[in-house]
Amino acid sequence: MSLFRKLFGSKSEKSEEELKSNERGKYMPEIKLPVDERFTINFKANGGKFLYCENLDEIFNSLNNIIEENSWQEKKVLFLDSNMEDRFNDFNLPKSKTAENATFFLTTCENLIADDGSLLISSRQIAEKKLKELPDNFIVFATTSQIVENIGEGLRVIKSRNKKQIPTNITTIKHFKSLEEKDFMTYGSSSKNLYLLLLEDL
Repeated sequence: MSLFRKLFGSKSEKSEEELKSNERGKYMPEIKLPVDERFTINFKANGGKFLYCENLDEIFNSLNNIIEENSWQEKKVLFLDSNMEDRFNDFNLPKSKTAENATFFLTTCENLIADDGSLLISSRQIAEKKLKELPDNFIVFATTSQIVENIGEGLRVIKSRNKKQIPTNITTIKHFKSLEEKDFMTYGSSSKNLYLLLLEDL
C-alpha cells in the first residue's frame, strides 16, 4: 500500500487516478492520466459510443454491428469524402447525395481532443455544411495517432498537415446524445448520436 493510501486511504479504496484534484489537497501534484485514457473517459462522459479496434477487420465488424443494431441496412448513408466511400464500398450501403435524405453520416475527423473528449473536424470532412445540416447519426472512423492533448495542439496539427491550403469550417463536436436525451446543458448545440470506430495504429 502506498504512503498516500496509508495516510489518506478511503473506505471506497479509490485509486489515485480517480481522486479529483479538490480531494487531493492544495499542494499535491495533479495526477494526469495518459492522453488516450483521458480522451476515452471524456468522450464517454459526453455521451459518445466508443468501439476500440485492433485492425481493419474489427472496424468492418463493428460497423456491421452498428448498422444491424440500428436497423440501418436499408437506410441511406451520406459520404462527403470519396476515400471513406471507397474504404467502405464493400458494405453496399444505399447512398444519399444530400444530407436531408440520409439516416447516418460516415466520416473521419481531424483529431480527437483528450482534454474535453471532443472531435475536431473541418471542411475536409463536412465541406462547408453546418453540423445542424448533417444527419443526427454520425459514425466516425479515426486512429489512435489522431488523439491530441487539446484543441490548440489539434489546430497546429491541421496547419502542419495542410501547409499549402488550410481547411476551412474547423469546428468541434462535443455533445453526443440523441435528440430525446438533450437537456439544458446541450441546448442550442448540434448534439449528435455518435459512434467512434477507433483503430489502433501506434
